[in-house]
Amino acid sequence: MAEVVAVCISANKGERKKPVAQVELRVDHGIVGDAHAANWHRQVSLLAQESIDKMRALGLDVTTGDFAENITTSGIDLVSLPIGSRLAIGETLLEVTQIGKECHTRCAIFYQAGDCVMPKEGIFVKVVRPGVIRPGDRIEAVAAPIRVEWRHYDKAGATCDRCGDTGANLKQVLSDYAAQGVLFELQETLLDEDRINESNLVLINGIPLEELLAATSGVSDCPSCSCLTGSDTSCRTVQCGGSVYEELTPELLRKGIEAALRQRGVTAP
Repeated sequence: MAEVVAVCISANKGERKKPVAQVELRVDHGIVGDAHAANWHRQVSLLAQESIDKMRALGLDVTTGDFAENITTSGIDLVSLPIGSRLAIGETLLEVTQIGKECHTRCAIFYQAGDCVMPKEGIFVKVVRPGVIRPGDRIEAVAAPIRVEWRHYDKAGATCDRCGDTGANLKQVLSDYAAQGVLFELQETLLDEDRINESNLVLINGIPLEELLAATSGVSDCPSCSCLTGSDTSCRTVQCGGSVYEELTPELLRKGIEAALRQRGVTAP
């Protein structure tokens, strides 16, 4: 069973962390009272007890917190977790944002042993759900949602017909997959006229749909956008398989989602 061995904090960066009885984690922050807490992607660090034991086998007198990790784990292969995967620990939910790190300066551990495990085997996470973590808490890997972002022009609550059709198709496709157990987070980004060149863009896990489809994007005149802006306006298209798509069809969207699932090693339902 994967579990927490220790939780550690430090008042300053660049020093070993000290084990404490529990830590409180906050969204957009990290661990309350820890020097590395901030609204960034490396809010909390994790290192396996198994990695510390490797260094002990080299003759180093090291223990939890000595590698400046916040959470020492046991029974889970941290470095095999994909970026974006999630861990339920205690009351919290954490999302993996980085595997390993670059050491700009050699630490004392490196000079003692000729190596250091944190840059290679430590991971970093951000807080998705706040709460308290204590030693002995179970660690469970949970399915990460597919992140979908739909960008479209908006004027006083109205969008063009092309983007409206794309949005309707997207919501129906996501609903169909959700009914089969696939988790999604949908973000609808409303654009002003200065960013209208991004209108009708769908990103899946941050990747444009056309890139997932090995297709290309283009533009074409959009009479509906022109009516909203009061001037001749173009809107994005996707060119795939010899065809030009103005609205993003359910078929294209399904293919994009399936490609994103394959990148995670998951077969589409």
